Amino acid sequence: MDNRSEIREFLGTRRAKLSPEQTGLPSFGGTRRVPGLRREEVALLAGVSVEYYTKLERGSLAGVSESVLESLARALQLNEAEREHLYNLARAASPSARPRRKPSEGVTPSVQRLLDSMVGVPAFVRNGRLDVLAINGLGRALYSEAYGQNTETVNLARFAFLDHRSHGLYPDWEKAADTSVAILHTEAGRDPFNKSLTELIGELSTCSEDFRTRWARHDVRLHRGGYKDFRHPAVGDLHLAFDALMLPNAPGLTLTAYSADPGTPSEDGLRLLASWAATESTSTTSKENA
Repeated sequence: MDNRSEIREFLGTRRAKLSPEQTGLPSFGGTRRVPGLRREEVALLAGVSVEYYTKLERGSLAGVSESVLESLARALQLNEAEREHLYNLARAASPSARPRRKPSEGVTPSVQRLLDSMVGVPAFVRNGRLDVLAINGLGRALYSEAYGQNTETVNLARFAFLDHRSHGLYPDWEKAADTSVAILHTEAGRDPFNKSLTELIGELSTCSEDFRTRWARHDVRLHRGGYKDFRHPAVGDLHLAFDALMLPNAPGLTLTAYSADPGTPSEDGLRLLASWAATESTSTTSKENA
């Protein structure tokens, strides 16, 4: 990832999202040539000179103090994910910046056993570029459209943008697509030297206009919990809560588990999904033994 370009685009897009009214600055009317705040307005809010802020927005974050970064975060009203991204960009801009410890490429047998023991919830482990490295039976059933005939690793970003079946599995495809790109952008800020991540971003940018449009927004996200909707071809609509947990002993890996709120149709749907998965497994075994 081009650090200077990323800094320039990130700060520019955050500035464009704010109006003077949102920051308490007076608006003197008239038509603005560009959306959002002017550079001099951000400089005023951050308590730095216009020349210095202009230098920062052109990509020069190397050596910037924490107090200046905090002032920028406040001036641009950054949320937690955006603030963390700004700090990651500043770290990567340092002349002494080094590649992060190589991320784990797989899971330990104990983690796979943990997943397999979670029989009532779909669960999987992914890395920062959204490769699913391990998954339990119910998780594979939930993502059966992503796996298809493929029994190897699935990449959820590639599925979202390059496989038409994703539009069926995700009833709110736009939201799912936005989330995938925001997660990748967050990871690119954390690990700008990750060659495999850069290659994936290049592939998706080349093959998908939907991806290119979203990547240009420079949105980031801390994907820790919330709800996600599915439309499974066998069991219908599922509205599931998800929790994403970092694995302390596996740098860069996240365990995601889905569950249904008690007493909801989605709880019944998960039970039906488990029955469907068991039937599919029995059918596959019978064919292999025939």
